[in-house]
This record gives sequence, C-alpha cells and structure tokens, in this order.
Amino acid sequence: MIAERKDDHVRFAAEQQRRPGGHNQFDEVSFVHHALAGTDRADVSPVTRFGGIEWQVPLYVNAMTGGSERTGAINRDLAIAARETGVAIATGSMSAYFADESVADTFSVMRRENPDGFVMANINANASVDKARRAVDLLRADALQIHLNVIQETVMPEGDRSFAAWGPQIEKIVAGVDVPVIVKEVGFGLSRETVTLLRDMGVRVADVAGRGGTDFARIENDRRKHGDYAYLDGWGQSAPACLLDAQGAGIPVLASGGVRNPLDVVRALALGAAAVGVSGGFLRTVLDGGVSALVRQITDWLDHVRALMTALGARTPAELTRCDVLVHGDLRAFCADRGIDTRRLATRSSSYDTTHETVEGIR
Repeated sequence: MIAERKDDHVRFAAEQQRRPGGHNQFDEVSFVHHALAGTDRADVSPVTRFGGIEWQVPLYVNAMTGGSERTGAINRDLAIAARETGVAIATGSMSAYFADESVADTFSVMRRENPDGFVMANINANASVDKARRAVDLLRADALQIHLNVIQETVMPEGDRSFAAWGPQIEKIVAGVDVPVIVKEVGFGLSRETVTLLRDMGVRVADVAGRGGTDFARIENDRRKHGDYAYLDGWGQSAPACLLDAQGAGIPVLASGGVRNPLDVVRALALGAAAVGVSGGFLRTVLDGGVSALVRQITDWLDHVRALMTALGARTPAELTRCDVLVHGDLRAFCADRGIDTRRLATRSSSYDTTHETVEGIR
C-alpha cells in the first residue's frame, strides 16, 4: 500500500508540473538594475557555507521519493545527475523503508550511485531516534532532513492525526544523531515563529519549502474518493514570503518551493537563502528526458546563476544579500501585515558592510 501511495505521489506531482506554469511570488521580487555593479566572472565563486556545511554550489535536488520499484529507478537517475553536476541531494521520506526493509535499495541507491556526494536522508517528525539513526546509516548520510507536513497528513486518507509530539520528538532526534539536522516543510512554508522554535530546539538549518511548487494537499485530495479538500488549494506561504519573514531568526535558511529557473534561484539567495532546492521541476525533466536531460538542465542553471551573480556584482552567494531588491504586489502586502520593512531592501547596497557581516555571522 505504501509503495502504491509513493507511485501515486510521483504521478500526481508530475501532472502538476506539466500544467501550464503561471505567476508565483518569485515574480514579485525584482532587482534594482545598477549598470556599473558587475564584477569579473573569474572572481565569482558559487561555494556556499551555512550551519557548518559547505557546498560547492548553492543548488540542491530536494526530497522527492523512494519506496517502490519505480521510485527507486527515479532515485537512481537523480543520484547520477547529482554526481555529475556536484549538487547535494535528498531522498524522499524513508517511512516506506521503516515499514518494509526490502525497499531499502530504493533509497540506498542514491549513495551507491553518488558515493562522494552530499546526501541527505529524510524522515518524518514522528520517527524515533533509532529510526533516524537507521536512515542516516543506510545512506551514510551527511545530513538528516525532517519534514513537516501537517496539511498533507490532514488531507491524506491514511494520514496522521496527532501532531502535538512533533516538536519534542525533533529535539530528541537532534540530540540523538551525529549529523546536522535540517527541518523542512513540504510546500506550505515555515513562518518566522516556526523557524525560531526550530532554532531553540537545536536544529542546524531550516528549509522554508513554500507554496508555489508541488502541492501535496492537492495530491492527497486527488487520492480521496470525493476530493472534498479542494478548498485548501493555495494554503500556506510562498518561499519568498518565508525568506522575508525569517530574517533575523538566528539560523540559516534554505529555500525551495516554486523555483522555476535560475533567476528564481538568485532571487531566493538575495532574500537570504544559503542555498536553493528544486524537486518538481527536476522530477519532470528526469521523467520526460532521462538523466542526460537533467544533467544538462542543472549544468545550465549553475552556469546562469554564476552569470547573474557576475552581472549583479556578487562574488559569492552571500553577497547577493547586498543587492537592492524591490518587493511588489501581494508579497509586499504580506510584508506590511507581518511588520517587515521592504523599503530597506531597495537601498541596502549603500550599507553593505553591516548587511554582509550579519549574513556571514548567521551562516
């Protein structure tokens, strides 16, 4: 039954990705163009450092799948693409492995195909410390993702209905594993208050994983007989909203959810993300074109990210946070309601030293 559910998730996620794309809140972030701001491409380094972690590029393949024969083949292809491009990668939720160890290879294939890469295991917040350690051991994982998915579980026909223990359990897992813990949403966003709580629990990094990409409420509703949770479409905060909301929370943040192109990557980095993750868009590419197509896409994205950094005068991903940005539309209204001053973002290049020190201090 779990394997069938995992295959359903992939099928519905792919269907969402193949629908015509539209506006999302990354479109409500723009850069102030300074015609003499550019630097030399040779001086631009894509290396990013955050929470004691160093990645050679600020892009990663975020959690997707695993637990069935089909999803194991997808994980193999994703791992090969990560190996060939040098990006970090995460497995999907390993709950299927805990229920049936015979599917272990659908997850461990990521490490087998990517022996020297940065690989993240992924578990839910209900997992025991023992299960967390088993997940890390199976993959020889460099970090552990814990996903938060209250809305998905609520809509999922066979989902969890008890969430009060999640916070205390996360604290136990953080204390009980020997790798950095990254807590992520699955597409509904992390609020400032949630990120602050995670920091106080000892979580090393938070992945805001906002709305605008794969919608797991819609996926689970599509699996329901009557589709009676359709009114939850659009629930949550976007990644740009979460990044703006999380400023000053005191731990590094990653961004994912609705990332469509290299400009969205650079926008997220400029709003404070240490790195940017993609799931649905990369899934569509690997399903439609195979490993070679995904390798080309990631390679092209990394080249474009570096090109945009050069034009903006950012020698490192962290330096993008000194670039002047404008916030428009509903995103600006969100900021006003949450007490976020967007005006300073439009002129922050004039106070680079202070901003730069703050960002580097957090990362």
